[in-house]
Amino acid sequence: MTAGRIAALLGLLVAGTVTGLAGWLVVDLWFPAGLLLAVLALLGLFLGARTALGGGLGVGVAAAGWFLSYVLLGVPRPEGDFLLGSSGMGMYAYLLGGSAVAVICATMRGPVEPPVSASNRG
Repeated sequence: MTAGRIAALLGLLVAGTVTGLAGWLVVDLWFPAGLLLAVLALLGLFLGARTALGGGLGVGVAAAGWFLSYVLLGVPRPEGDFLLGSSGMGMYAYLLGGSAVAVICATMRGPVEPPVSASNRG
């Protein structure tokens, strides 16, 4: 693994964390439209990560950053309250939608990959 690839992976981890934080804020602020905006931002991040690194590894690292921020913002603080409020179904929909988008982007086939055929295994 080259130094440039490692730097790109670290950048994607940070981008996933920042996108997760922004998504958490937007979902709480404008519930129906904010949820759509947050999931679309994740879609853009994951597709960009897949394109930049040429595979699912970039999506996995960006999704790990997103999930890390999601978990850290949802854990109660020692004072007994949350860093950010988790208002009901919106946050669960954000978790489910983000996870679905990450899995779709990580497992999709690119345009450069030939179709799989039983006749030409190799």
